[in-house]
Amino acid sequence: MKARPRFNAPLLPILAGLALLMQIIDPYRGWMILLIGLGGAWLLSYLWARSLSKHLRVQREMRFGWAQVGDQMEERFTIENSGWAPAIWVELIDHSTLPDHQVNWVTGVGSNQNTQWHTQGLCSRRGLFTLGPTSLRSSDPFGIYSVELEDPSSRTLMVMPPIVPLPAIEVAPGGRSGEGRPLPNAPERTVSSSGVREYAPGDSLRWVHWRTTARRGKPFVRILDGTPAGDWRIVLDLDASAQAGEGWDSTIEHGIILAASLADRGLRLRRDVGLIVNGSQMVWLPPQQGEQQRWAILRALALAEAGPRPLGQLLQRMEQDIRSHTSIILITPSTRPDWLEALLPLMWRGVTPTVLLFDAPTFDPSGSAAGPHATQATLTSLGISNYVIPRALLDRPEARPGKSGAWEWHVSPLGRAILVRKPGDMSWRSM
Repeated sequence: MKARPRFNAPLLPILAGLALLMQIIDPYRGWMILLIGLGGAWLLSYLWARSLSKHLRVQREMRFGWAQVGDQMEERFTIENSGWAPAIWVELIDHSTLPDHQVNWVTGVGSNQNTQWHTQGLCSRRGLFTLGPTSLRSSDPFGIYSVELEDPSSRTLMVMPPIVPLPAIEVAPGGRSGEGRPLPNAPERTVSSSGVREYAPGDSLRWVHWRTTARRGKPFVRILDGTPAGDWRIVLDLDASAQAGEGWDSTIEHGIILAASLADRGLRLRRDVGLIVNGSQMVWLPPQQGEQQRWAILRALALAEAGPRPLGQLLQRMEQDIRSHTSIILITPSTRPDWLEALLPLMWRGVTPTVLLFDAPTFDPSGSAAGPHATQATLTSLGISNYVIPRALLDRPEARPGKSGAWEWHVSPLGRAILVRKPGDMSWRSM
């Protein structure tokens, strides 16, 4: 991290040359004093800036690595000056691509000293970003020379969409009783019950086994026989022409959060979960289980953007790659009839859809978006399980993401602050 001093005073050599010329032509004590003053300031500034360029260093560390939208991270910056010349001022310039992340700073560092400070920030947008590189700027006291040092160290950050608690959305099971793979712990409607297991997020309260719950002091649900263990295919419609709203208050962001939260629910229920997205880059993840599939889905959703492909074309393409006992969870703001027509052949093959239909007018203040009621009526008449999702879905207090990296305190009646929760990873990691 070295840089050569840059000269910023082009008039200085001219003034020094004139003073020298006048001293030769007309010797005068004043010209000599001016020449010595200009030359001395020039030399001192050069040596000062040279010392700064060799001995200034910056170290950038982070903790609470950002994982999801709303999570918090803390950074620690250390500027060290091991030279004889103090840095009267030092400007730190951050070149990160992370939105709403401003850590630029101006400070001073004495000779053989260091200065340190902390910054905190929230992740406000999903996506792939870079933290760093970092630049330092300084100069000598006269401003004759400036020094700019580049620290190329950087770190790539994948900011995932948040996973939030969802209302009671029941996914219609794929296939009929006896089809598909038997799922030993599925709380679905069947003929008989073979046992119980602990309640998991997303389980219906209808299947709670109250006797076992009362006896053991925590909720248990019934394990039912013969339930078809169909795959879940989450189909997220990101057709740009069908979206409504902007930024966080858009059907795009709500759809991505819904898809991430439903994928998390399905994987916790030990389903094979897949993801299909018709965005700017086509996403086609076959159904699988496990943590690797969870992160593959979250990564795909973190990078998803609206695209030109209509939902109807996507459903037609799915006919050749889908099995009869699959549950499709279709998330869309579209009220066009073409995708309804494309959905019927899938149903004839034994695929069971559940449609999450956005109430687009609640996302569109201008009122140009069409309402979902006619489409909902058509879905109901076809016997397709459906839910209308309004904009207020994520305005609930329990749906607010962002606890990773945050400290949580409780104030006692006596005014004492009691630590309730601290971040799990307290270690500093260099860039």
